[in-house]
Amino acid sequence: MPVHMLTEPIKAIFTTNLGVRTGERILVFTDRIPEGEVVDGRERSRREMLRDIAVLTAEIGKAFSKRILYHEFPSSGSHGTEPPEELWHHAFSERPVEELKRNGLFEKLLSKEISDGEMKRVAGIIRKYKGSAVHVVIALSNYSTSHTRFRDLLTGVCGCRYASMPLFDASMLEGAMRIDWRLLERRTKRIARVVNRAASIEVNTPNGTSLSFSKTGRKAMADTGILTRPGAFGNLPAGEVCLAPLEGTAHGRLVLEWAPTRELVSPVTLTVERGAVVKIEGKEPYKEILQRKCGERLENGNIAEFGIGTNERAQRPDNILESEKILGTIHIALGDNSSFGGKVMTPFHQDFVFFKPTVKLMHKDGTQRLLMEDGHFVEGEV
Repeated sequence: MPVHMLTEPIKAIFTTNLGVRTGERILVFTDRIPEGEVVDGRERSRREMLRDIAVLTAEIGKAFSKRILYHEFPSSGSHGTEPPEELWHHAFSERPVEELKRNGLFEKLLSKEISDGEMKRVAGIIRKYKGSAVHVVIALSNYSTSHTRFRDLLTGVCGCRYASMPLFDASMLEGAMRIDWRLLERRTKRIARVVNRAASIEVNTPNGTSLSFSKTGRKAMADTGILTRPGAFGNLPAGEVCLAPLEGTAHGRLVLEWAPTRELVSPVTLTVERGAVVKIEGKEPYKEILQRKCGERLENGNIAEFGIGTNERAQRPDNILESEKILGTIHIALGDNSSFGGKVMTPFHQDFVFFKPTVKLMHKDGTQRLLMEDGHFVEGEV
């Protein structure tokens, strides 16, 4: 795609989505393929293009602020892994990072082996230096930093505005990013309000997926793409309602037909009991990847997220950043949910998309509400 065709949608990221003001400190970053990572030709081309988009974004950003910082680092190899130390220095400044290290907290933070009490100490240190943190982050790394303490501290403590764009592809600038953002915002918030009245949720899809879980005490959040308020965080492209199911309550099975960036040759079935994956079946090679990840830590099999797509311009099923936003789909994630209302902390978070879902909402008083049927919202919800 010619560079001039990318320019206007990227400008909109600074103006419409993030509302960047002159003089604000902006961090644009990406990750590069490290030595030793085996990547096929198609994937290598996509990731090299992602780097090109990050460089172009930083260059275009100079028209909106003179305080643009661009940074690259070797990829972590997994969504939800904390980024390396140098990125923390760029985002928060050196002083809070050095103080965290002196107090024996930084390594625990990076490994996600840190207690609630220690996290309060971390937040206190970050808060002391929050005036030195960046105002805006545009995260164009291949592997997502959404579900990390890095992101959570920037948005929750420092008030940074954070656009997370893992797996981003140039085609999105002409597709899912060419959306009426205000209309998307109204629709997504409306659906979130409906979901928040429920105490539990049941999901069924034609491929055999069937899952139920409690959302008691958990709030559904609206990812609208409008990230102009202090502490705002979301994906670009945007368009989802998401929540962290109550741990230990999910039961059923998930039939995966799509990996994050490709269609599976044959389905992989996950059996879910007491909130976590207990069995993985199938002949598709992706099964081995999931088995290895779930074998690394029990927490990696946690049912971490339930989401509903709300973006009518999103179409691609082969890129989870966009596919989870497709209007009328749902997505369910495994792993970490500690950064959006859950209690499970682990360096892994992976979403999977499901098509033509029927979603039923159960309320505390015993009444039920059909939100979606075969991938269509019931009349009045959209």
